[in-house]
Amino acid sequence: METMVAAHRTLPFGTQVRVVDLDNGKTVDVRIIDRGPFVAGRIIDLSHAAAEAIDMIGPGLARVRLDILSAPSAALAEPATYAVQVGAFADRSRAEQLRWTMERRYGTARLVTRSGTPALWRVLVGHEPTEGAAMQLLQQLGGEVAHCFVVRIDEAAERASR
Repeated sequence: METMVAAHRTLPFGTQVRVVDLDNGKTVDVRIIDRGPFVAGRIIDLSHAAAEAIDMIGPGLARVRLDILSAPSAALAEPATYAVQVGAFADRSRAEQLRWTMERRYGTARLVTRSGTPALWRVLVGHEPTEGAAMQLLQQLGGEVAHCFVVRIDEAAERASR
C-alpha cells in the first residue's frame, strides 16, 4: 500500500506507467503488480501512496491518462494471452465449483491464486490469443455471469508463484 504500485487488468506485470491526473495535472509513476480494478468504468487501481501523490485520497476517483514508460522484456518476448475473470472468492471450494461449471460450458477455466490475507481465488475462463477474442468471450459470458471482465494472463508470474 505504501509503495508506488498499481493494478491493471491487461498491462503486463512489471510495466512502468505514468498516471496523469487530468484535472490537477499531477503525475505519479507506478509499477503494475496486480490485476484489477474490479469496478466497472475504472482503468487502474493505485496504491495508497500513489493515490496520495496525485491528491486522489479525498475524492477517491479521478480522471486520468496512462502513459506507458516501459514494459519488462520477458512480457514482450512471450505472446500475450487473455481470459475473462468470472469470479473471485476467499473460499476455494466456491471458486472450484464455479471453475468446474465454466469448464464444462466453455472448455477452459482455471483458478489463479492472489496471495494476501486472505488469499483470493480468481476464476478465469478461456485462454485467448488476443484481447479482441477475449472480448468476444466476455460478450458470451455477459448474459450468464454478472461483473465479468477481460484480464491478461501472466504465465511467467503464475509459474513463479507455483
